[in-house]
Amino acid sequence: MLTALAPLATASAASSYSTAEISEAELAVQSLINSKRDAAGLVGLKWDSRVAELARARAEYMAQTGIFNHREADGDDVFDKIADSGITWYGAGEIIAWNNAEDLDYSAAFAVQGWMNSSGHKAIIQSTGYNYVGFGMAIGQDGKRYWAGVFLKGPDRTAAWTKMTTVATRIVDADTRKVYLRWDGNDTKLQVLTSGLRYYEIARRINGGSWASYGTTTSETATRYWPRGWTVEFMVRARDKAGNWSAWRTVIIKT
Repeated sequence: MLTALAPLATASAASSYSTAEISEAELAVQSLINSKRDAAGLVGLKWDSRVAELARARAEYMAQTGIFNHREADGDDVFDKIADSGITWYGAGEIIAWNNAEDLDYSAAFAVQGWMNSSGHKAIIQSTGYNYVGFGMAIGQDGKRYWAGVFLKGPDRTAAWTKMTTVATRIVDADTRKVYLRWDGNDTKLQVLTSGLRYYEIARRINGGSWASYGTTTSETATRYWPRGWTVEFMVRARDKAGNWSAWRTVIIKT
């Protein structure tokens, strides 16, 4: 579904903003959108940099040409652009807006407010069919702030997560310590197409030496017997069924 938004507010003439400031404003729109989804009991949409590039290109096109439309002069729309980009997708939508709000924070807020006041835009924002999103903003020569948001249903590209939860040490004898390790993790939940957790990988390093892998496991506990006086770094990471790894989580144990 494609919908458009008419102007919402007027303010002073255009100012010059850095790329970093514009990027911050684009992320602010994602945050505002996800707060609306959260209030509706929905999962927040994850940022997809590939989709964001398309959204920025759409906003820049509107800013440069003044053509406020989902279809560009050559007849292409966002679906054509997604297909041409090589992105794997199963559904998509676009929302666009423009306003004259000088401050980028206000411009972002006005855009989201207008979208939420429009049934067509709100339906896209609160859809249960998308899991990724990207927003773009560009400023025209006349000072208009053009916004584009591209929503996507695609394969899970979001990393799993993990954390260490428990480490306990027990004295076995004068030379040996029994170490209990426990961790937790899961796949990061998406609104749709969450792939699910597959397994963990665990590894350790003794006294600053080389890392040695214990391989992969579906268990969330381990027991190890290590000599007294060692400094052991133990780490774990999680992999989802789509192949996305979490960051390593490391704990230091002195036996």
